[in-house]
Amino acid sequence: MTTMTGAVPARTGLRRGLPRVVRSILRSKPATLGFGLVLLHVLLAILAPLLAGHDPVRNDPAAVLQLPGGAYPLGTDTLGRDILSRTLYGGRYALAISLAATALTVLLGTVIAGLAAFYGGWLDQVVTRVLDSVLAVPAILAMLVVVTVFGSGAWVIILAVVVVYTGGVTRIVRAAAMDVLPKDFVTAARARGEGVFYILTREVFPNILDVVLVEFAMRASWVVLLISSLSFLGFGANPPAPDWGLMVAENRSLMAVVPLATLAPMVSLATLIVGLNLASDGLAKSLGVDRMKEIIG
Repeated sequence: MTTMTGAVPARTGLRRGLPRVVRSILRSKPATLGFGLVLLHVLLAILAPLLAGHDPVRNDPAAVLQLPGGAYPLGTDTLGRDILSRTLYGGRYALAISLAATALTVLLGTVIAGLAAFYGGWLDQVVTRVLDSVLAVPAILAMLVVVTVFGSGAWVIILAVVVVYTGGVTRIVRAAAMDVLPKDFVTAARARGEGVFYILTREVFPNILDVVLVEFAMRASWVVLLISSLSFLGFGANPPAPDWGLMVAENRSLMAVVPLATLAPMVSLATLIVGLNLASDGLAKSLGVDRMKEIIG
């Protein structure tokens, strides 16, 4: 029999019910705009094979640097590749890699935070000191070190994101877990002899799920920008992969000739990041999560 019934959780954001949270988000124009932008990017990524008229990596020497129009609605780049197709498929790449990296980072950070908060003592001290050391290194520098050591590729980029952001996630989630562990329903579970797995998965994590969701949404926007920055610097996606950061790097010197080759990925990247930030802010307000309080706490 679970002790969640009758318990007084530390956080009640998700327990107010999904419909109420949705109504709260819809009442906020910035939050609605944010979720709308994210949904638009997701739909464009899913429908990319139907909307793209050309292979995003196929070169057409006869159509180099074409202006928008005809068979190429946004024109072509220096190798005759369709800008629209590369932009649409670039969204697929950005969302797939970023969401996979963010999910793994948040999952790992949540598990580490739960264990550190539950056991405390020397384990908590070691985890805190190691994570503080990682957080002291600038994110882009840490990612450059990882890709330099392990090479390029999707899994290397995901590994780099995990190394860079797991510490921040752990710090936030640990603070939230520390608020829940002293509660009566956790004490009752300990008294019954429940193990660490049961207590964390049935008593602690359900009561900090709102914090975890907000952290996921916030980190996703940072990950999208960081991965694109890595590609722009030449350490991310390998040519001819359709990647927004790589597209900007390849075509920035031709702004006066084919401006959309640079502007299309820039606008796509900017709208996705703005959408994720607005969505995470709206979600935090709807769930009553104060990230600054968790950081200070």
